[in-house]
Amino acid sequence: DVKEEVMETNQSLFSLEYDRNQLPDLLRIYYTRLFPYQMYYDWLCYDAESFSNREFSFTLENDIYVRYQSYDTREQMEEGIKKTKPVKIDIGAIFSHKPRDHTRVMPGNFKAERKELVFDIDMTDYDDIRTCCSDANICIKCWTFMTIAVKILDRALREDFGFNHLLWIYSGRRGVHCWVCDTKARDLSQEARIAIAEYLTLIKGGEQQVRKVNLKKPIHPSIMASVEIINEYFQDIVNEQGYLETQEQWRKVLQLIPLRSLREELDQEFSENKMKSSWQRWGRIENEIRKKKMDKYPCLIEEMRLQYSYPRLDVNVTKGINHLLKSPLCVHPKTGRLCVPIDINNIDEFDPFQVPTVSQVCIEFERNGINSTDKKGYKHTSLATHMEYFDKFIRRLKKSLSLERRDATGGELDF
Repeated sequence: DVKEEVMETNQSLFSLEYDRNQLPDLLRIYYTRLFPYQMYYDWLCYDAESFSNREFSFTLENDIYVRYQSYDTREQMEEGIKKTKPVKIDIGAIFSHKPRDHTRVMPGNFKAERKELVFDIDMTDYDDIRTCCSDANICIKCWTFMTIAVKILDRALREDFGFNHLLWIYSGRRGVHCWVCDTKARDLSQEARIAIAEYLTLIKGGEQQVRKVNLKKPIHPSIMASVEIINEYFQDIVNEQGYLETQEQWRKVLQLIPLRSLREELDQEFSENKMKSSWQRWGRIENEIRKKKMDKYPCLIEEMRLQYSYPRLDVNVTKGINHLLKSPLCVHPKTGRLCVPIDINNIDEFDPFQVPTVSQVCIEFERNGINSTDKKGYKHTSLATHMEYFDKFIRRLKKSLSLERRDATGGELDF
């Protein structure tokens, strides 16, 4: 018993710094006393059938992968998670039949029918433009790219497509996920999801492609709205990433200028002047582009800024109804950090390094809530503020669904 173990030693069973070797024991406490099962169920239970036909996928210790789990009730789900204590939980589609019965269904009849419209943004996809980190590493400097991505996509999804219920989640390590929970989003066909993903994709071309953004005048209003968001952060990005500090770096940027004579002129100037900051040099580039009035490239300034800061989407995650995505509130096994909801209204203040780890919340629970009979053990930990935001999101979503049902049936409200 966890309580007895802690009381006997009068100290934590765990190190405050996350230790991967302690994860099985940490998950035992997390799933037994801290995981918000009711809130989690309320989020996914749009109606009884949508929950019972939803796929859950578990990754267990030693990379054992278990797909097509499903539950009829919150109690069943809670029992299943507590029993297996998954290292990772993925959420899949709402199927035509209960996923656990998929082997009993005639081939071709078991189909993914609905799912939230989802987006996955991973920092590794920015490795061609970030200089501070690479691969799985992140820092506060490059996290600015995530802040820009969230703001751009959130605006586009709300204003261009009319979605209202966007749940932004920290991935636990180096990125963010978005779950668009509106009814019209969940009902989208694969073709519609592909169209939305392509609409939101501006960066095109592989490593060999130099100019990856190509625009025409007049620039689409949605793209201009993205440029305005980027402009708020662009000076900081250029200076912090040092895009024009060394010859190797500025020549990479200058390659985006189609006019060879201008490239050579600026290369010479930057080589002779060692004092200018990256932002001053970027200003020189834009001033010279304006002077040259290159009619064939009327959007070059916007294209360059977009190439160095616009969101990079994993479009396959968005396109496929049957694509699994890591669940909110699970633990990232490499970092130990929890996949917490992000308050879009405070996105500029979000710091991934301040997100609680499973070690931290378990220790906080040992100290503050071990004697509590409250089933909401997370209230005694730093997870509480994140859960308050999640609860408000769910309440807004449920109210909206209730209004939809009222309008559809002409009946009374049921919330």
